[in-house]
Amino acid sequence: MPEGDAVYRAGARLRAALDGRVLTRSDFRVPRHATADLTGRAVLTTATRGKHLLTRVEGGLTVHTHLRMDGSWRVERAGAPLRAGHLIRLILANERWQAAGIRLGVVDLLRTEQEDRVVGHLGPDLLDPHWDDAMAARAAAGIAARPGTTIGEALLDQRNVAGIGTIWRAETLFLSGVSPFRPAGEVEDLKGLMWLAHRLMDAGKEESGGPVTTGDRRPGRRMWAYGRAGRPCLRCGATMIGGELGARPYERVIFYCPACQPR
Repeated sequence: MPEGDAVYRAGARLRAALDGRVLTRSDFRVPRHATADLTGRAVLTTATRGKHLLTRVEGGLTVHTHLRMDGSWRVERAGAPLRAGHLIRLILANERWQAAGIRLGVVDLLRTEQEDRVVGHLGPDLLDPHWDDAMAARAAAGIAARPGTTIGEALLDQRNVAGIGTIWRAETLFLSGVSPFRPAGEVEDLKGLMWLAHRLMDAGKEESGGPVTTGDRRPGRRMWAYGRAGRPCLRCGATMIGGELGARPYERVIFYCPACQPR
């Protein structure tokens, strides 16, 4: 699944290209909305909630998209040749820019007043610009409500806290010295864990690069745990371990140090 900071960057690029401009083209390449046409409407903004993108247009409509595992948004000058044409699920364009949604896992069109239908179940968003202690406490309480769930699984449950994925889960737990297998009820400072995840993702969201895709890591970024299976721990030198956590088909990769993050 995409990380919340990658989705945040996708939203930022869509805002820069589409906000305040009238659509000259809208092409929904999904059966449910194949006849929808937003041409002539101005885009108001694109908001992000966790891993969801909400592009609001005039007339009280919202285009809801989700990158899922392989999706991306590519923003280019209007009229540029469209690559990966058969994989494009949505095109939104104005006189200056065109945004192509490639391999999007979700493409939906709904009334803006009904956005809670698709994002109302989410916990506090780690990249909410108004993130504060109350939101951290609410996320911690959501995790604590299921004390027997492993902390590794609880962090990816978007009902508890929205936005975090496998990359920042690995980094957050490593820097906290917490094993991904530890029951959530045995983690001493869940609110502090939420603040650490927020700080890591908040720093990551400002990094620039090419088209935003799943697992969008930036060149030169040093990862403490993610992707380091079989390599020495940067803290203690022990061999890092990789594996999977979660019941099928929802298992996700984990990376941890058995010395720094004892069970």
